Amino acid sequence: MIKSIPITAGTAILLLLFSCTKQSAPSTSPPGTPDTVVLNPPRVGYKDTISMTDNNNMLPGNPTMAMPDSTFENNYLLNQTYYIAAYSRSRGIPVWTSWHLESGDIGGAGRQDNFRPYPYLPVGWYQVNAGSYKGSVTGFDRGHNCPSGDRTSSQTANGSTFYMTNMIPQASSLNQGPWEGLEDYIRTSLIGSSQEAYIIMGSFGSGGLSANQADTASTLDSGRITVPAKVWKVVLVLPKGNNDLSRINANTAVLTVNMPNINTLYSTTATGKKEWQNYLTTIDALEAEARLHGVPLRLLSNIPPAIASALKSKRYKP
Repeated sequence: MIKSIPITAGTAILLLLFSCTKQSAPSTSPPGTPDTVVLNPPRVGYKDTISMTDNNNMLPGNPTMAMPDSTFENNYLLNQTYYIAAYSRSRGIPVWTSWHLESGDIGGAGRQDNFRPYPYLPVGWYQVNAGSYKGSVTGFDRGHNCPSGDRTSSQTANGSTFYMTNMIPQASSLNQGPWEGLEDYIRTSLIGSSQEAYIIMGSFGSGGLSANQADTASTLDSGRITVPAKVWKVVLVLPKGNNDLSRINANTAVLTVNMPNINTLYSTTATGKKEWQNYLTTIDALEAEARLHGVPLRLLSNIPPAIASALKSKRYKP
């Protein structure tokens, strides 16, 4: 069960201060020290954080009211500069990851492929490493939450997506088939040069099936990493502009998918890359299923309730 907190004015201010845009300077904490510390109320934002502004990676809201507090072991708000996440210590994967995307994030930087542990987790937390998934044996890909392809404006931006705190064990045909197809669709068909998007990806449950297995696997790495049962994504799309929150309304485009982490359901053919369309759903349905698995999702919490309610009931039509 994920630890969350009630939404109050004080906590909302802290969470908005902590949520960082992609342009912020990366942490300079030495390896082995916490990325954040436990602060007694009233809590104060860090020097390299900002108040809520356009392009903030967590502008639509904090989906589980995660906190930058190491006592929130399975709902730990983690600022990784180019995206922000709620990380679960017991599962060894993110609960969700949130980021902003526009054409300026996509450039000529190549894929870095520098998979590595994130060294700034709190002291004593296990650091998942590049070889923890043993993909050649288990059959699970190191599946990005914030995609490498969404952060190609610089080598630093792209390299940030290869921290293992941005990965989940993902069935290879899902990762390389419809999930890759969905990522490409978002960048090319939804964003292009004139649109921008706020994207949230997450997972829940346990038990996925890879190409190398006859039965589902619940964990990897001697139980340190959970293999999720479902992988989901929510995308809010709007024309480029200013004052983004005020421009989001009931007519804003919203795309939601929720897909089983089962290798046999997918293919990597051209047709297979479009199979994400078979798993379109609503945010309402996604939240309800996530809660059954102990994840108290409350998406779009920074958006006025009436507008959020309308958006949560919409099913995207490609």
